[in-house]
Amino acid sequence: MSITTAPSRARAPMTPLRKTAVIAGVLYLTTFVFSIPVKFWLWTDVLDNPDFVLGAGSESGIALGAIFEVITALACIGTAVALYSVVRRYSERAALGFVTARVMEAAVIFVGVLSVLSVLTLRQDVAGTSGADSASLLTTGHALIAIHDWTFLIGPGLFPVINALCLATVMYRSRLVPRIIPTIGLIGAPLLLAASIATLFGVFDQISGPSALLTLPIAAWEFSLGIWMTFKGFKPSETIEDPDLETAPGADAPIAA
Repeated sequence: MSITTAPSRARAPMTPLRKTAVIAGVLYLTTFVFSIPVKFWLWTDVLDNPDFVLGAGSESGIALGAIFEVITALACIGTAVALYSVVRRYSERAALGFVTARVMEAAVIFVGVLSVLSVLTLRQDVAGTSGADSASLLTTGHALIAIHDWTFLIGPGLFPVINALCLATVMYRSRLVPRIIPTIGLIGAPLLLAASIATLFGVFDQISGPSALLTLPIAAWEFSLGIWMTFKGFKPSETIEDPDLETAPGADAPIAA
């Protein structure tokens, strides 16, 4: 008696559009995974300890935090590169704006990394030097940390507003993802801008309850977009199948489904 088994169903190959969505989604999630530990764990000593440059606190997490921030910055650029070929089918200007803002955000992150590493260098130089001028070192250290704090405000505080206005608008009009996702981004963009302006004028600190509340929607937009692109991808009926084969139409020209 022979036993027959049902033929195995071969897994369909991943289309170029699906690959684009997965790459962009993973890179979006990467920015979350690597940025959060830096601000709330790895760099707490150097950012919150006024005497860090004189030897107070621990320097054990600074190098790892710098690596994490570099990965975050590169992931920012990667999302722009991955999504440019898709977004430009709907709006050339939005695509260019998204790429430019994302690259500028990464550049600001790099400046913040350099400022923190400079504080670490000062601290290590002081450890082997006797009779160092503590007041001058404290002033220099505080100035470098101030640079980092401003990059933290301008980087995550300003450029995600531009990113959301460019990318969420295209995602909403094209229906590449469920409209609720870009809607969250379009709501979160002005709220994040308001939080950044309030922080700039000293209404509240950037890391505070009101700031976290106003920042939450933009974080939810980027996180949900990353999750959806990674596990669901784009709706293929709403755009061309291979985003790298056809040239872009005129600026802002719609694509027929």
